[in-house]
Amino acid sequence: MGEYVPGATVVGLVYSDGVILGADRRAAYGTFIIGKSVKKIFQVTPKIGLASAGLISDVQTIVRELNYHARMFQYNTSREITAKALSKLLSNILFANRLYPLITQTVIGGFTFNTHGIYVLDALGSVIEDKYAAAGSGTEIALGILEAEYREGMSRDDAKQLVLKAIRTALQRDSASGNGIDLLILDRSGPAEENYPG
Repeated sequence: MGEYVPGATVVGLVYSDGVILGADRRAAYGTFIIGKSVKKIFQVTPKIGLASAGLISDVQTIVRELNYHARMFQYNTSREITAKALSKLLSNILFANRLYPLITQTVIGGFTFNTHGIYVLDALGSVIEDKYAAAGSGTEIALGILEAEYREGMSRDDAKQLVLKAIRTALQRDSASGNGIDLLILDRSGPAEENYPG
């Protein structure tokens, strides 16, 4: 079947009141589409989510680990973990596995009452904080849209439309991405999941 190249397009961005994560639904193994309704966005806490591109089993492992550590942090400290702390934790997990890496690119987004953040991590644990990020095989295409149109303090609706536009543009040129778009919106009004056609 050839070399495995994980395909996906995931995007995250900060807007005035929170963060939005978006991802396509296709799972591809080379040129073979193995799934058309694959979940790539996960809510870790009411204020933190992640979107990940890569091997499905590795993504599921990361989600299980982060859910466990977020619950244990809250149990031990009576506080919710922040997106920045969770990103650092994932960075440590990924770096510890660098000889047998978890083949993923992950975007973590979250908010507190005074800060919002997006963190992108590679398979070896590098962490980059930014106002927007993209990962997966559609990264270059999605980033082109985000760089051209992102602005600080965007409204929820404008941010949502920008995430959708970035992913839809990637879907037109990246054959490993497709089959619709899932969004996770995190802000003070509570987490919201939305689904859209590609």
